[in-house]
Amino acid sequence: MPASFSLEPLDISVHIPHHFRCPISLELMRDPVTVCTGQTYDRSSIEAWVATGNTTCPVTRAPLTDFTLIPNHTLRRLIQDWCVANRSFGVERIPTPKQPADPVLVRTLLRQAASGPYSLRVSAVRRLRSLARDSDKNRILIAANNAREVLMSIAFADVGLDLRHDSLAVLSVLALSEEECVRVASNSERVGFLVNLLFHSSIDVRVNSAAVIENIVAGIRSPELRAEISGADGVFDGVVGILNYPFIHTRGLKIGIKALFALCLVKQHRGKAVAAGAVDALIDRLAEFEKCDSERALATVELLCRIPSGCAAFESHALTVPLLVKIILKISGRATEYAAGALLSLCSASERAQHDAVAAGVLTQLLLLVQSDCTERAKRKAQMLLKLLRNSWPDAYFAKTDDFAGSEVVLF
Repeated sequence: MPASFSLEPLDISVHIPHHFRCPISLELMRDPVTVCTGQTYDRSSIEAWVATGNTTCPVTRAPLTDFTLIPNHTLRRLIQDWCVANRSFGVERIPTPKQPADPVLVRTLLRQAASGPYSLRVSAVRRLRSLARDSDKNRILIAANNAREVLMSIAFADVGLDLRHDSLAVLSVLALSEEECVRVASNSERVGFLVNLLFHSSIDVRVNSAAVIENIVAGIRSPELRAEISGADGVFDGVVGILNYPFIHTRGLKIGIKALFALCLVKQHRGKAVAAGAVDALIDRLAEFEKCDSERALATVELLCRIPSGCAAFESHALTVPLLVKIILKISGRATEYAAGALLSLCSASERAQHDAVAAGVLTQLLLLVQSDCTERAKRKAQMLLKLLRNSWPDAYFAKTDDFAGSEVVLF
């Protein structure tokens, strides 16, 4: 169900009780909370109100002397009961929201995680892991309490593996500072530990390790340190292995492509990605990525097409050119630019790729591309590709060019 409730899809006879609506958004409340003035609002609305600098109650205009938000469980249950009673009109029951983590609890769990009996430390870290999974707000709260320092001291310490793996799982969803990234990247033992975990029997451990590796590579500016990580033995094999995991693992695909892209930004080690089987993994999985991950995957394809071994590997995969032609206009402007760039590299290096592209209908796609609202870089690549392919166009295409009269395409 969408975050905000709308009457549009419902029967016009449905009337939402006035006290069920948030005074700010005027929508059905999903997580009603009461402020210090006694007024009740939907949590997301009052949080947005305060976040923009407002310090008064929207209804009473009285100062908000305390920004604590108290869940109104009674009103929430009444709203849920009303939803159930009106489900025949298309109203869906709102789920019971998960409450934000208590700062006192977070600090207590971090103290327990740092020292004490092993079983209690494991239990505390696992509770933190559960809270971190619940929401961005919880992750921000956990990070604000020096959690990264505590968790890093555990993850890279000589303690039980369960505790180290669970600490790494929490770290994988927290943003590390550049200083923290450097502390890991400059320590070969720590890097080696993370790379070894990419081959763990548990896919979750492997994905968490890949997430931390990606976080570190993306979080440091030193080209030398980036090269140290991307050049580590087995790092590309481990990340490609996550992309090739035989079962559906949505987070694995997301983290895997983020890590692969970050590692491939280091030019001197792209050949290792090709040798690890990144080309087959990218083409075979391309249709399974979500939009932003598809953009990242296509950007990685373009990067690997810039080296001879990568270009040759993509050209030898029967699906590469037809797939790039098919999706060139289907995802986003960025994806179009990356796909066009990859096709340009492939067709510049191989006549076979040129013929495959023409056979797959690239001419029509390129003519549409240069007339679209895509980026100027994408248009330039399309024009270059059109010029490159001019000798491969069937005569029949020239007879159809009147359909594109007035476009900025110049037929060479």
